[in-house]
Amino acid sequence: MSQEPEGPSSALSPLGRARLDELLQELLGRVNDVVDTQERLRGLLDAVVAIAGDLTLERVLEQIVGAASRLVDARYVALGVLGSGSDRRLQSFITVGLTDDERARIGALPRGKGLLGHLIDHPEPLRLHDLHEHADSYGFPPNHPPMTSFLGVPIRIRDKVFGNLYLTEKAGGADFSQDDEEIVVALAAAAGVVIENARLYAETARREAWLAAAAEITAALLGPVRRSDALQLIADRARSVPAADLACVLLREADDRLVIQVVSGGSSSVVGESVAIDGTLAGSVVTSGDMLIVEDASLAADDREVDFTYPLDWPTPGPIAMFPLRSAAGVDGVLSVVWDKERADDFAAIHPELPAAFAEQAALALQVTKAREDQALLAVFEDRDRIARDLHDLVIQRLFAIGLGLQNTVRLTERPEAADRLSDAIDEIDATIKDVRRSIFSLASPTDAASLRKELDQVLGAAEDALGFRPALRTSGPVDSAIPAAAQAHIVAVTTEAVSNAARHARPEELIVSLSVADGRLVLEIADDGSGFEPESRDRDSGIANMRYRAETLGGSCVVTSAPGQGTTVVWSVPVG
Repeated sequence: MSQEPEGPSSALSPLGRARLDELLQELLGRVNDVVDTQERLRGLLDAVVAIAGDLTLERVLEQIVGAASRLVDARYVALGVLGSGSDRRLQSFITVGLTDDERARIGALPRGKGLLGHLIDHPEPLRLHDLHEHADSYGFPPNHPPMTSFLGVPIRIRDKVFGNLYLTEKAGGADFSQDDEEIVVALAAAAGVVIENARLYAETARREAWLAAAAEITAALLGPVRRSDALQLIADRARSVPAADLACVLLREADDRLVIQVVSGGSSSVVGESVAIDGTLAGSVVTSGDMLIVEDASLAADDREVDFTYPLDWPTPGPIAMFPLRSAAGVDGVLSVVWDKERADDFAAIHPELPAAFAEQAALALQVTKAREDQALLAVFEDRDRIARDLHDLVIQRLFAIGLGLQNTVRLTERPEAADRLSDAIDEIDATIKDVRRSIFSLASPTDAASLRKELDQVLGAAEDALGFRPALRTSGPVDSAIPAAAQAHIVAVTTEAVSNAARHARPEELIVSLSVADGRLVLEIADDGSGFEPESRDRDSGIANMRYRAETLGGSCVVTSAPGQGTTVVWSVPVG
């Protein structure tokens, strides 16, 4: 006969012992649950510590996805980051559990439709036994791996949803439990704090980058650098720091238009193109003196023009930020920064006050550089004035004295040969005096001004083939410095017309272009020894009429003198201030 084992339950009836065993099993189960909970909490704490140890946003997001997968034994985990647009679709998608081949077969990552979009529109935790049974479950690509159980949890930063955690395929084919949901919700709450810290760190880095760029611009402009190189440096930094696709610098010109000076991030085919101030985005910045932000250039407000035609190799303009380049006299130009239409989220990440402060610093540095260039130019002009005074007071006076002495010597000589030689020498001295005076007038003209002499010389050189010889050019007086730019354009046009007429109709053997400035009046004379014509027969000639019109526009006159066989002389004269 068997003997019952002795122990705590030996005195109990069989029914009592069975009840006690059940209680012990329940107790052991709860102890295991407590141990499991402790392990999960320890894992959650370790995950929070791990993700908090890195301030790089991209790596933080990858660690969050990996931690979520380990904590709840999910095979596939993804973190969708919401974009900044009004539709709040997914900007990026970080995954765990998919191989490279599976990603390649799936194709483009989701943008936030179907079930993912439901969680975006309703940012609350969502657990499903079978995600395919949900009303919004659609849009799975053909090569997507099979997924059944689902857990979705939003990640919040304060009151704003940053993104969502998507977990599928619980290990062992089970459903995600309430404990799983609570663990992931806790992880998402901690992740929101860590993500905010990473964003603040990134923002601090961007501020430092803007400050470093401004310091680099200032240092470059205070050193031996050309203004064009400085402008290019401004455009390059304005593009690279905010991860933009394009940057341009437009400066205001004397004719009250904006001219594109430099481009960064695209071909420079538009450099030199002018932009009107009225009716354009950049013009509105100049007029108001305030920065302008356009989220989509194709939807620019008030139907204003987008400044200039974009070349084909440039990115499709989406968001545009324009900042004034201010000086003490007003707004001297505009710094324009452009993002591709597909990269609007990079634009949304910037704080406009940072590039605006950079533009103000760059404008100040440009003003310092311009003042230094003006000071250097003034020193050059002062040196030129000294040289001109020395030439006038010393060299010309000595040549005059030599010429007068030779003229007196001519009267004393009896041999005709000697008299002729002395006369030739006197003529050479007179020509030398004219050359010296011409050099003095050239010294008085700005170094960066377009030379009227050079333009006329180019016109005469172009006519050499048609005439068979090169026409002569004679100038007298300050033709580069005293003649305004408007009159210079007319002079070039009149000379071109007269020389062209002589080449086509007169067949001359000699053609002389003389330009002089004296007593507040300029006189342009074009004389040839060609076949000539009857002036009455050509009074209505369009070329002559145009030359007269140009003179009358400036308050002057144009007289054409000619006769058959006696050549033609055009005298074009206008007043100058």
